[in-house]
Parts: sequence; structure tokens; C-alpha cells
Amino acid sequence: MRSLKLTLFSIAILLMSTQVAFASAEQHALPWGNFLYRIITAAGFVGILTYFFGAKIKAFFKARTDSIAAEISSLENRKVVAQQNLADVEKRIANLEAERQTILRDYRAQGEAIKAEIVAQAEKTARQMAEQAQKTANYEIDTAITAMRAEMAEKIVEATEKLLQEKLSAEEHSKLIDKYLTKVVLN
Repeated sequence: MRSLKLTLFSIAILLMSTQVAFASAEQHALPWGNFLYRIITAAGFVGILTYFFGAKIKAFFKARTDSIAAEISSLENRKVVAQQNLADVEKRIANLEAERQTILRDYRAQGEAIKAEIVAQAEKTARQMAEQAQKTANYEIDTAITAMRAEMAEKIVEATEKLLQEKLSAEEHSKLIDKYLTKVVLN
């Protein structure tokens, strides 16, 4: 049935093309005898071609149809995948602002934590420096007090010695030395 349709279609095309060819010629009338002979020859030629190469032509067109169908199916699958990828990209783009805000919030929190750590370290260092300064001041005060006591003791000894020299006579001085020497020797 299909080969019959193909044959009739081929004949119709042949008739139309010959009509155009004859119309362009100087003859205005169609020579029907010659025309009929040409139609029979063309139909025979098409029939012979169909008989010998019909299966190969059908197989070619069937394979071509199948390959086009497979390509269309593949393209449809690729289109679906591309649409899914596009949806994913659009989702990521939509979430980009939220992700940016999250990243900024995280970095701000990290910055605040680092700032708090630096401030705590600075306060600790300041406390240590204040304690060290207090210790140094206390040491300096103790040193100054000790030096003042030593100096005062010296001054007291000098003043007492001076006072004793003024009030003690040489004889009293000798008695006092003898008394203390005996105490030191007896002890």
C-alpha cells in the first residue's frame, strides 16, 4: 500500500514537472502520445527502482526516522535536565541574598568575638601592669622607709652621742665604759 502511494506520488510529480516543461516550450499543445509513452517509462523506472531498492530505501528512511526520534527524545531529556539546572540556579540566586546575610552575620559575630578577646587581653595586661606598678611602688616605699629608718637611727646615735659627750664628763664616761665591758665579759 505504501509503495503504491509512493508510486502514485512520483507519477503526479512527474506529470506536473512535464507540464511545466512543455508550457515553457514553444508548443502550446501537449503531445499526448509522446506524453503517455514518457509516463509509462517513468512509472516503469520507478517500479524497477522500488522493486530492487525499495527495502533499502524503506530501511534508510526507517533508520533515519528512528534516529530523529531518538535525537528528539535525547533533546527532550536534555531539556528537562537543563530546566532542572535552571531551577537550581534560580533557587541559588534567590537564596544568594539570604546566604550573603548569613555570611555577613557570621563574620560580624566572629569580629565581635575577636574584639571581645582583644579587649579582655588588654584589660588583663592593664591589671597586670597596675599590679606590677603597685608592687614596685610598695617596694620603693619599703626601701625609702628602711633608708629613712637607717638614717634616723644614725642621726639618733649621733645626737645621743653628742648629748652624752656634752653631759658626761670624762670620768663618768670611763665608768660607763667599764661597766659595759664587765657586763660583756661576764656574759
